[in-house]
Amino acid sequence: MNRTSALFGVVTVAVTSLFLSTAAYAGSPAAPASSTAAAVFNVRDYGAVGDGHVNDSPAIAQAITAANSAGGGTVEFPAGTYKSKNTVHLKSNVTIQLDAGSTVLGSVADTYDAAEPNADDRYQDYGHSHFHDAMFHGDNVTNIGFTGSGTIDGGGFLVTATRNPAAGEADKIISLTRCKNLTLSGVTLRRGGHFAALINGCDHVVSDHLTIDTAGDQDGWNIVSTTNVTVTNANIAANDDALAFKSDYALGAKLPNGHVTVTNSTLSARCCNALMFGSETCGDFTDYQFRGIKITGAGKSGLGLVSMDGAAISDVHYRDITMTGVRSPIFQKIGTRKRCGSNPGVGHISGITYDNITATGSNPSVTPTLWGESGSNHISGVTFTDVDITVPGGSPAIPTTPPSDNATGYDPTSIGTRPAYGWYLHNADDIRFTDSSVRFAANDNRPAVIAYGGGPVAFDHFTAQRGSSSAYDTGFQTVNGYCISNSTNTSGGTLRVNTAGSTQDCGAA
Repeated sequence: MNRTSALFGVVTVAVTSLFLSTAAYAGSPAAPASSTAAAVFNVRDYGAVGDGHVNDSPAIAQAITAANSAGGGTVEFPAGTYKSKNTVHLKSNVTIQLDAGSTVLGSVADTYDAAEPNADDRYQDYGHSHFHDAMFHGDNVTNIGFTGSGTIDGGGFLVTATRNPAAGEADKIISLTRCKNLTLSGVTLRRGGHFAALINGCDHVVSDHLTIDTAGDQDGWNIVSTTNVTVTNANIAANDDALAFKSDYALGAKLPNGHVTVTNSTLSARCCNALMFGSETCGDFTDYQFRGIKITGAGKSGLGLVSMDGAAISDVHYRDITMTGVRSPIFQKIGTRKRCGSNPGVGHISGITYDNITATGSNPSVTPTLWGESGSNHISGVTFTDVDITVPGGSPAIPTTPPSDNATGYDPTSIGTRPAYGWYLHNADDIRFTDSSVRFAANDNRPAVIAYGGGPVAFDHFTAQRGSSSAYDTGFQTVNGYCISNSTNTSGGTLRVNTAGSTQDCGAA
């Protein structure tokens, strides 16, 4: 094979340039070609056997070193199964190219790098605090990639969060810190342990046609304290969170997050959250666009967004999303865990939009919720347009007092049973529903909507299904400025409103 050729549509530029910043899996936008192509380093030429038994880690390391020493290149894995018993150390300007039919396979051997010390590990769990204990690890690397159509498979040997890894055990497939210009496209990550991929403190990330199958292990992809991310055509099936955006204190600082686009992707999470912000929420988040997402299951929230550790989360937009089998279709919460350095404070959530969202809940179910904190930490500026939710229903009427709350808990069940089946709003300001609806599969005698505190709150062309014995359809408790217009129940009747201690103001809403 010509070692100076570029494989599988991965376009590279001269070794002195940022040759991986936009090159990706075939079909993704590519950087302009240059006159100099990166060299190809075949792992078999460095002693890799690819029989699934012999430890090929030393050969992989030699190929990566050679590519890096040459100023950059592609490390190619032809078809075969490459047993990797040691941590592979990634280096700048090197792309891992997994050809069709190739698999890098994890091992039970206790020869992976041990987890490094971290003086700040009290601010996040063990898995988020340590990075060396992985199949592939890199720190302060630039212009790196995983491309092609092959697989990296933990083999069932990687440790999940049920316990911390012992020395020599790995708990993640890909672990990257402080990286820049990362391409993660075309490949499949399988049986990832705690994380199939964990990146922290990175900038400029491109991913297209990434597949993650870790539904029997734990998290899919955690993107932590990272900016400028584009993810297209991802297919992630996880047991814990599928695709999570987080910001922790593992690198000893509060770091920014944002300028992220995720489109045309399918997500599922058996036990937990499909598309999630948090729970680690230390640095601020801004400018997120999610479009064309299909969620096929979530044991917690389909679209979860929490600020637990002081982060301000703003300018987040969800559009054209379908959800089935989700315990809580939409969940927002501001909490007071404050796990972020020495002075974290309480966070904010604002400027969030949901457009053209369809969701079907699952049993056991949790009412879609916006839960702000008191004082100046209300949730604010959230709009719902063409948001149609069907919940399982089946509940009798219950007292309409505010449910209990564990302020340090971050999943939908950290708040007690909501007294409304469709929406529960708590300390939320400037909330608007337009051309939206809530329905139930089985009769539910709770009100469709209850808002407690905050305001204004407006419903325009809103449709709510009525329980056979429900006392009213929409309830406002100490809300400053509610408005209902052009809204009906599913039979066309006027919505019944309860306004305990609230004021009506359609001009303010």
